[in-house]
Amino acid sequence: MKTTLLYIVFLNILLGTVAQAQTSAALEPARRLTLQETIDLALGSSIASKQAATNKTSSYWEYRTFRADYRPHLTLSGTLPDFSRSIIPVIQPDGTTDFRAVSISNSDLSLSLSQSVGLTGGQFFVSSQSQRFDDFNQGLRRYNTFPAIIGFRQPIFGYNRLAWDKKIEPLRYRESERQFIEDRETVATTATQRFFEVLLQQVNYEIATKNVENNQALFKVAEEKHRLGRLSRNELLQLKLSLMNAQLAQAQAATELKTVAMQFSAYVGLLLGEKVAVEAPNVVPELQVEEQLALDQARLNRKERFQFERRVLQAQQQVAEARGKGGFNADLYATFGLTKSANKFAESYAQPENQQQVTLGFSVPIVDWGRQKANVKTAEAKLQLTQYTVEQEQTNFEQNVYTQVNQIELLKERLKITASADSIAQERYDITKATFLVGRISITDLNIALQEKDQARRAYITALQDFWVAYYRLRALTLYDFERGQPLLAEK
Repeated sequence: MKTTLLYIVFLNILLGTVAQAQTSAALEPARRLTLQETIDLALGSSIASKQAATNKTSSYWEYRTFRADYRPHLTLSGTLPDFSRSIIPVIQPDGTTDFRAVSISNSDLSLSLSQSVGLTGGQFFVSSQSQRFDDFNQGLRRYNTFPAIIGFRQPIFGYNRLAWDKKIEPLRYRESERQFIEDRETVATTATQRFFEVLLQQVNYEIATKNVENNQALFKVAEEKHRLGRLSRNELLQLKLSLMNAQLAQAQAATELKTVAMQFSAYVGLLLGEKVAVEAPNVVPELQVEEQLALDQARLNRKERFQFERRVLQAQQQVAEARGKGGFNADLYATFGLTKSANKFAESYAQPENQQQVTLGFSVPIVDWGRQKANVKTAEAKLQLTQYTVEQEQTNFEQNVYTQVNQIELLKERLKITASADSIAQERYDITKATFLVGRISITDLNIALQEKDQARRAYITALQDFWVAYYRLRALTLYDFERGQPLLAEK
C-alpha cells in the first residue's frame, strides 16, 4: 500500500510538468489534409519533387547535346589582329647575320560549315578564309584568300563513337523520362508514409484523450462506490493509477504528434510553423490486380526496359573501342579548294588557282607485349558479366512485381479483418465498461478490454498505412494506374 501511494505522488508531480505540453498539442490545427491532397502537395512543393524535375531537365539537355553532334555546325573564327614589333636576326647573302627591326601584323578570318557522318564517323566540311599581312616598316600589304575549301576527314578501321552514341543516347533519354515518372511515384509513396505516421500519432492522441476521459468518469463512480463501502481501497487506488497513466500517455502522445507533424510539413513543403492535421481515407480502391497484367506493364513502362539494353550496348561499345584503338589505325584527310594572293583584297578573289591535299596517316603496333589482346579480352569479359548481371536483375525485377501484387491482395484482406476487429473491440469495451459499473467484473477485465480496444484501433490504422504504401509502390514498380487502367506515362 505504501508503494502504491508513493507511485501516485510521483505521478502527480510528473503530470504537473507535462501539463503545458499536453494543452499545446490539443490545440486544433489550422489546416487539414486528405491523402490525395498530401500527395498533390508533395508533388508540387517538396524538395524531392523539385530534384526529380531538375534531373529530368538535365537529362533533356544532355540529349539535346547529343542531337547537336549530328547537325551542321557553322563557325566563324579569326585573329584580329596579331601585331608584332621586335628585332629579329636576318641572315645576309654573304652568310652573316644582321639584326633588323620588324613591325608586322597578321590577321585572318574564316567561316566554316561542318557536318558529322554518324554512319562512318567521318566529317565533311566547307570553309572560306582570308588572310592579311602588313609590314609597317616597308609599307607592304598582302592578301591571301581561300574562297572555298571542301574537305573530308575519315578514320579507317577505327572506333566510331558517333555510331555508338546514336544507339545508346536515345535509350538513355527514354530511360530518363521513365525515371522522372518513377521518382514522382517515389515521392507519392514517401508522402503516403509520412501521412500515415501523422495519422497514427493523431489516433494515439485521440485514444489517450478518450482514455483520460473514461478513467476520470470511472474514478468518480469508484469514489462513490468506495464511500458506500462497495469498493475496496486497493481497487480505488488501481483506478487512480490507471487515470494517471492515461494522463501520462496523453502527454507523451501529444509530444510525438507534434514531432511527426513537423517532419511531415517539412517533407511535403508546408511553411515552417504551419499547423496541420490529416484525415483518414474513407474509401479504399477496389483493385483487381492480375499478376500477368502487372508484369506486362512493368516490362513495357519501366526504365529497366531501356536500361538493360543500354548497359549491354555500353559493354559492347567498350569491346569495339578496345579493338579499334589498339590495332591498325588510319586517318584519311582530303581537301580541294581555291586560293589566290594579291596586293589588294578584291584582286585576291579574281581568277583563283585550285589546290588539293590528300593525307593518309596510319599506325600499326609492332610489339605491345599483348596489351591490345589483354584490353580486348578484358572488355569481352566485362560484356559477358554485364549480360549475366542484366539477366539476373531482370529475373529479380519480375519477382519483385509478383511479390508486390501478392502483397496487395494480402493487405486488402488484412484491412477488412482489422476494420472488423476494430469495431468488435470497441463494442466489447463498451459492454465491459457498462458491466464494470454495475460491479459484475473486475478492474483487470476492464483494463484488458481497454488494451484490446486500443490495439485493434492501432492495428487498423497500420493496416491502412501498409495497404496505401504498397499500392503506391506497385504503381512505381509498374508505372501503371490500376484504378484508371492506363500507364502513368499517358498522364504526363
